[in-house]
Amino acid sequence: MPSCNYSNNFSKYFRSILKKIMSKPILLFDLDGTISDPLEGIARSFNYALSSLGYEEKPIAEFAQYIGPPLDESFKIETGIDDDAKINAFIIKFRERYIEAGFSENELYPGITESLDELSSRNVSMAICTSKRQDMAEKILDLFEIRSHFQFVSGGDVGIQKWRQIESLLAKDAINPNAVMIGDRDIDLTAAHKNGIRSAGVLWGYGSRAELEAQAPLHLFSKPSDIVKIADRLEPIVSES
Repeated sequence: MPSCNYSNNFSKYFRSILKKIMSKPILLFDLDGTISDPLEGIARSFNYALSSLGYEEKPIAEFAQYIGPPLDESFKIETGIDDDAKINAFIIKFRERYIEAGFSENELYPGITESLDELSSRNVSMAICTSKRQDMAEKILDLFEIRSHFQFVSGGDVGIQKWRQIESLLAKDAINPNAVMIGDRDIDLTAAHKNGIRSAGVLWGYGSRAELEAQAPLHLFSKPSDIVKIADRLEPIVSES
């Protein structure tokens, strides 16, 4: 009988440890405008697509509004075209250049590398959730040698909304409801809220303070090191049963 009690106690202990692990908050990072600044590569690839299909090129700064939203939505806004087949022609041309050169016309924001290193040293769980196609997101992470910090990369594609990505991650138990979505645009924060998870905004990307504050995020970060300061204080809001 004592051995039976020991077995039961060990089982309870194991379940309690597993419960803590499973309920541990994971930081779910956006990529563009949060981890790295992709403006040059995206703008040049946009201009390549536009000029290839008879449209005038524009100054790089004018493409900042398209950092974050899905590519098809951005081309619809830019061209005024609402035909999916025609928009796909622009996307094909965009990717033709982006895959070749645009992805590398990119730079990490100051302090990102150090903050990711510190978060990893504290055993903070992290992952990427981006509207960018997964293979391109992974190429960028590999380019900057930061892929190892993230448990997984969730990439999007044409027609896939970010809130649907998070919904899928929850359904597959890739993340739990204690996750925190961190991004620079309102679409990152609304995607989190639609799925009942917390959000945090970053002020070094392409969304304004007003845009982010309107979504009532858990935190607004002014610099990457601010994420490190709060990571240890993130308590689970949902416990695993």
